[in-house]
Order: sequence, then structure tokens, then C-alpha cells
Amino acid sequence: MNRNLKLVINNSLKNYENKYFFEKNELKIILDLYAKMVSEGSWKDYGLSISSKQVSFSVFKNAAENAIYKICKNFNPSNKNLRYLITDTNGKILKNSYELSFLLRNTKWKNL
Repeated sequence: MNRNLKLVINNSLKNYENKYFFEKNELKIILDLYAKMVSEGSWKDYGLSISSKQVSFSVFKNAAENAIYKICKNFNPSNKNLRYLITDTNGKILKNSYELSFLLRNTKWKNL
């Protein structure tokens, strides 16, 4: 039996000092975009990476390849515009913003 696992019931913000994931509305925005891009045939798979500094939603064209984009949320950005980022496979910042919905809505994915 793994004693490191916890079952979280009635997950509320007051129970956690730090949030180390996307909030529900942020994840909805990302998954809506993901569904749209999958239906267009541009994206095929995704993955999540979580650390104490950032969480990222990686997008793949094929499951066997590296991620083509990462949508990242920094928990302690040095600049408010570095809160949300879109990076390439090498970690180069392609776009950034302080608001996730603005960042994803104003990105032309085919031109990146």
C-alpha cells in the first residue's frame, strides 16, 4: 500500500496555502482550445508537467515526438507578463501574457 497518496475531498482554496496547478477555469480554457485543435487535426496528444515553480500543458502532434508547444503558468513570475507563457520544444518563449484567455485567444497557432 502506498502511504504517499492522499484522497482529496471537497477541494477548496482555503485548504491549500499554495496552488500548484491550473485553476478550474484555466484548465477549461486550455481543454476547449485542445478540443478545437484536435478536431482540426493539428494536435494529437497532450501531457502535464507539474513543479513548484510552474505547471505546463504540453501539446504533441504525435505521441512519439517531443512537444510542439507548452502552455505554462508560472507561480512566482519576475514580471506580471510572464505569468502565462507559450514555449517551443527548446523552452524559447514564443508569447507571454498576464491573462491566459487573452494569450490563447490572440495566438495564431498555425503561424507559430
